[in-house]
Amino acid sequence: MTIRFPVRGNHIQLDQLLKAAGLCDSGGAAHAAVEAGEVLVDGALERRKRAKLHPGQQVEFGGQTVELVAEA
Repeated sequence: MTIRFPVRGNHIQLDQLLKAAGLCDSGGAAHAAVEAGEVLVDGALERRKRAKLHPGQQVEFGGQTVELVAEA
């Protein structure tokens, strides 16, 4: 299942996205998931909790895919 997530402004941080998209219950859980190597960005392992993500990128975590889109 793919979730389309609108990004306000130019970017969103990875930890904030995981929480805002409902994939993690808290910021701490998001940090733990990234540190554990459970998150892919554009198909590559991402270990930066605060990586800046932009519209057009995809995040994979927990069997879900989040596609970032520009906010209309």
